[in-house]
Amino acid sequence: MITLRMISTALLWNSQNELLMMKRSLSRTVSPGLWAAVGGHLEPNELNNPREACLREIWEETGIEHDEIQGLRLQYILLRLNGQEVRQQFFYIGTTDVSPRIVTNEGDLHWIAKDQVLDRPVPFIFRSLLEHYFTVGLTPHPWIGSAGVIAGTEEPTIHWNPLIDPLQA
Repeated sequence: MITLRMISTALLWNSQNELLMMKRSLSRTVSPGLWAAVGGHLEPNELNNPREACLREIWEETGIEHDEIQGLRLQYILLRLNGQEVRQQFFYIGTTDVSPRIVTNEGDLHWIAKDQVLDRPVPFIFRSLLEHYFTVGLTPHPWIGSAGVIAGTEEPTIHWNPLIDPLQA
């Protein structure tokens, strides 16, 4: 039986062009020791509002309040089959110059310069998203990505398409 897991994540940048990243604790089940963005699972009352979940996760993991974040908007939706689980992850991008105010057991938070972000060990999905974002930048429309393999190989990839309402195009 296939199940669904929904996740909401924030790429928070500051005015020095640094990304807020978490070096995940070695005791975490998912991606221990790897670098990731701030985020987490949607609660049942957030299933129709992943932005609300994103803001909650930012506050829980950093102590940064919603009114201290500028321009938070949906930029990516990723779909991935992980065993018998479909993972749907919403990525929001925003800016803040507020430093994290709390310490969390999930990992350590650091501001990382943009040109050093990809030098860190990050999960494949996150690396693919960052590489795409660094290539195309902030766009007026979100992107949908589906994880798969390159045809004729076993090499993993993300297939990117702009998420555009065909009736509005």
